[in-house]
Amino acid sequence: MEVPKLSTLDTRRPHTFVLPVKRINEGHDVPRFLVSKAYRDMMVFILQLNRAVFPRQVDGSDESRKGIQTWELNSPTVPFSDAVCRLQGLLERLNSMVDEVPPDPGPRRFGNVAFRRWYDVLEARLPDLLADHLPEKVSSFEQASDISVQDEIRSYLLGAFGSAQRLDYGTGHELSFLAFLGCIWKLGGFNTLSTGSEERGIVLGLIEPYLRLIRRLIKTYTLEPAGSHGVWGLDDHSFLPYLFGSAQYGPAISEDNETPIEGSLPNAPDPADVTKAAAVERERRTNMYFSAIGFIYDVKRGPFWEHSPMLYDISGVRAGWAKINKGMIKMYMAEVLSKFPVVQHFYFGSLFSWDEDPNAMPPPSSVHTSNQPAKSQLTTNAPPPPLRDPHAEDTRGAQASRPGPPSNSFVGTAAPWAQQSRVMSPTTAFPSQTDQRNISQTPRLPPNFNPRPVSQTSAPAETDMPPPTKAPWAKDGGG
Repeated sequence: MEVPKLSTLDTRRPHTFVLPVKRINEGHDVPRFLVSKAYRDMMVFILQLNRAVFPRQVDGSDESRKGIQTWELNSPTVPFSDAVCRLQGLLERLNSMVDEVPPDPGPRRFGNVAFRRWYDVLEARLPDLLADHLPEKVSSFEQASDISVQDEIRSYLLGAFGSAQRLDYGTGHELSFLAFLGCIWKLGGFNTLSTGSEERGIVLGLIEPYLRLIRRLIKTYTLEPAGSHGVWGLDDHSFLPYLFGSAQYGPAISEDNETPIEGSLPNAPDPADVTKAAAVERERRTNMYFSAIGFIYDVKRGPFWEHSPMLYDISGVRAGWAKINKGMIKMYMAEVLSKFPVVQHFYFGSLFSWDEDPNAMPPPSSVHTSNQPAKSQLTTNAPPPPLRDPHAEDTRGAQASRPGPPSNSFVGTAAPWAQQSRVMSPTTAFPSQTDQRNISQTPRLPPNFNPRPVSQTSAPAETDMPPPTKAPWAKDGGG
């Protein structure tokens, strides 16, 4: 079946590049962003990359040669194009710059100011880095004005490594790197005619090494989480490894299949294995989801359900890794692309345009689009959401395999979208087992998936939703 792909520019015509500018200045600008061409292109690119890393069914001339092809980290079965290899060299040079700028000595509560020096080095060397490592088709793209292709795309790369001012890093910066790769795709820098191999090279050969570099920056310069949701957030810093990593464990598909919404790869680890350090250490070498979980184990101490309650709650999903993947896509739309603190620093140019998508439906009113903060009201004084015992009335069947505290000695937090009494709604990312019985009635995503915020008609009233929370150390304007 034909899957939508991010469109490319006509290389035969000069393009008018522009310097990207900030457009999202307050919460009420977010609904306008959700009907922009930039939002459309970002969702198409994410779904395109996500489908590519699902395992594939392998056909052979006889039954003995039929099987399943998986796409693991560091696997020789994933070829890297010249464009991917050139950009890998860029990431390697950025990684070597960390050795040139050691952190300042002494304990610090917040980020290490040496990160500002590293960022200054990055900014000073960026023109040469882009000249040396951009694919040839990108650097030679004909321009119709004085502004070059490097002038437009440099802001996305600069914005991908955290804030030198706030000494933090978050999903907004991760989004900026994805936009950088999207710009290269639109300019024809990647092999856009491939049937998934180039996309796999982007995910496994560029996004994963980028995440490894980010984790080194976080540990070296103790970067703070940007715009953190505290215990209500999926991860302090990243989101994409959970989305693509869950796809790696999804059921095998052929090119004619729709992207699955339930099931798992045979012999895939149980989602509950995120609480088992030995399983995490084993799987992190080959899978992006567990690679991100492994970093949590590297930097945090204590019970998993205590420091990562939302990931712990997701580990109880019984409908398979494809179900988790589907939930991650919905959650990315709601908690990353629809949240002002995350997207406020995204810049718009000619490649990711603020212009309205003529085919976009007006965004429906929802708890994600109508409850946006004003520019000067990014914090809330609302009481924290109620707590619950994660073991009480657990009907998902996974609790026995997920080690947890005695039920009479611990009160944990549940993901706000995973309440068992809630009816399945389009933005309920990971429903309870009762909801999963109706999974066949939920809409499939690609290829007919419209990457737009979906209606909240079946969701509970806004007053029933737990209010958003911010960690006390999170600064306004986080990326």
